[in-house]
Amino acid sequence: MKKVFVFMVFAILVIACGDAPNKEATNAPKPKSMIADEPADDGKGVGQTKAITLNTPLLAPMVAKGKAIYEMKCAACHKLSDKRVVGPGWKGITERRKPEWIMNMTTNVEEMLANDPTAKALFKECLVAMPNQNLTVEDARNVLEFIYANDGYEVTEL
Repeated sequence: MKKVFVFMVFAILVIACGDAPNKEATNAPKPKSMIADEPADDGKGVGQTKAITLNTPLLAPMVAKGKAIYEMKCAACHKLSDKRVVGPGWKGITERRKPEWIMNMTTNVEEMLANDPTAKALFKECLVAMPNQNLTVEDARNVLEFIYANDGYEVTEL
């Protein structure tokens, strides 16, 4: 009987100290090699605009349409100088942002604010989200021409 008791104690100890899963290992973060890399920021933003070919010189009719859209939808928050009102001023923006980024910001505001690092930083700085002005790609392209004209790029009359 004593041998049976010793055997049972030994069996219980073996089972209790056996190969139970290591809780620390299951809760440990995955090694970096198992985590997908975040895509590199190419400075073009998030949206349908992947490439823009700028008019050189800028086209006066597009600049005029862009100016009208600016006055109707943008001027309340953005000045043509470098002065920030609600949003940042537009002077010099063509030196700081790629044309694709500007197009994506004007046509895809919500996704840019959610996923683009530059747009997120601007939101933190301004503390106000840019409202979606529902610009078409054509409207945004005209505004882009106007922004470049505002920064001193040459405009041609047709």
